[in-house]
Amino acid sequence: MTGATGQDIEVRGARRRAVARAVARAVARAVTVAAALAVAAALAVLAGCSADSAPGAGARPAFTARAATSPVSAARAASPSPSGPSGTPLRQSASPSPSALPVAPPAAAGLPQTSALPRTDDTAFGNAVHDIWLAVTTGDPNDALPAFFPEKAYQQVKAIADPDADWDGRLWYDFTLDLAAAHKLVPRDATLVKVIVPAKYAQWVGVGDCYNRVGYWHVPGARVVYRTGGVTRSFGIASFISWRGVWYLVHLGAVVRSGGYGIVDDPEAGEGVPGPPGGC
Repeated sequence: MTGATGQDIEVRGARRRAVARAVARAVARAVTVAAALAVAAALAVLAGCSADSAPGAGARPAFTARAATSPVSAARAASPSPSGPSGTPLRQSASPSPSALPVAPPAAAGLPQTSALPRTDDTAFGNAVHDIWLAVTTGDPNDALPAFFPEKAYQQVKAIADPDADWDGRLWYDFTLDLAAAHKLVPRDATLVKVIVPAKYAQWVGVGDCYNRVGYWHVPGARVVYRTGGVTRSFGIASFISWRGVWYLVHLGAVVRSGGYGIVDDPEAGEGVPGPPGGC
């Protein structure tokens, strides 16, 4: 159910168009960055400033560890809609607000996989839950980036021609669509209660399964439980998979879909039912 199944890797016109859009945005962004750097250099000469003080552009946000706020309120200002895997907008608010928390050291994604079964009672998972809920409440998928399966790890996992394009044009792009749908579902007054992970459904997906050249732990059908207006509600997380003993979200609303639209997995009154088991 995770990673790339036979359906996942099927070449669809929608996916090719998504990747093409991502490439076009990247080229346009590179041109913009070059122009911005040229202007910054000119201003630095006029002002006698060091060129090192010019801010970078186009990089993914850096995250600073700090204590998580629990539960995180869903109160927020209007947020932008996701624009795709490479053009997803960054948060622009200068007012104090919760920040995404690190789930694992950045270098860990490039290290070899381990067979360690992830826990749900440690700091890593607590930070992942914080980041996922923060993204749901702000509508900004970048807030969940530390909790999302790392691209460098995906390069090691998948025995396919271009895992980077698949990560960017399918996994991350689909997540931005699902995140936008979940953001619309959750009311402004909602607070997170818990995330239920059905540990009994966790299974090791081995080499050779699901186009894998590296194995991982997989658990389907977790539930995000929240309260709004005194009522408990929930929705599902389609799939978590592991890297070096840490759970990462890889599919939020659905593993596969027939078009470019967001999906909320099984929204229910109450806590709902975790699962079902299976998938990869």
